[in-house]
Amino acid sequence: MIITKNITKIFGSFQALKNVSFEINQGEIVGFLGQNGAGKTTLMRILTTYLPASSGTVLIDGDDVTKNSLAIRQKIGYLPETPPLYSNMSVRDYLKFAAEIKGIPANQRKRQLHRAIEECQLEEVADKTIATLSKGYKQRTGIAQAIIHEPKILILDEPTSGLDPIQNRQLRDLITNLKDHRTVIISTHILSEIEQIAQRVLMIKAGEIIIDESLDSLLKGNHLEQPKKQTLEEVFIYYHDDQAVPHYG
Repeated sequence: MIITKNITKIFGSFQALKNVSFEINQGEIVGFLGQNGAGKTTLMRILTTYLPASSGTVLIDGDDVTKNSLAIRQKIGYLPETPPLYSNMSVRDYLKFAAEIKGIPANQRKRQLHRAIEECQLEEVADKTIATLSKGYKQRTGIAQAIIHEPKILILDEPTSGLDPIQNRQLRDLITNLKDHRTVIISTHILSEIEQIAQRVLMIKAGEIIIDESLDSLLKGNHLEQPKKQTLEEVFIYYHDDQAVPHYG
């Protein structure tokens, strides 16, 4: 479904990504972790064709991102850390607009609009102006625009940032329901969410992949010389200790 081979990204004299390679299979839910500045957002922008790599190859469902960017955008739903919302529009009008710019045929828009509103549980605010919504409903609206064209892949960058605990749980439940139909990559600093949602963890440090393992294996501590149960937070801290040596490249 997603294959990256030796992806490198250079900004001037700064190398943001260094020979990043991994594969994600159809239907997988992958937690993408790393400190601020590690290269997460850069890589997600390359996967979604919004940013070109300096070198390397990305294949999305068999299509090369450098050759078939429009086809790939039809296969991917992307929610950046700041959702691309128009605050003066109603939720319904905004999603209609999203359906149009994403090229959904006119005879399918009504059905897919209804489905996105239903999946994201936006029925009671569908005709309200986005500016009046809570942060939780704004995030739901952002996810609705990301899935309205029924993509095969969903990429979410900090989807629960700034939410209260109840909104957090509601959005986590929404993402859990969405995963039944799509491959999902979710980046977040709230590691407990990854423990509850993801099947696998990719961890990036200074532009390099240092972990690519199943969540179950990490929580069992199989990466340690003497395995013991760990939380994902403990795993994260362990691999960001200066003494930890990256073992994926």
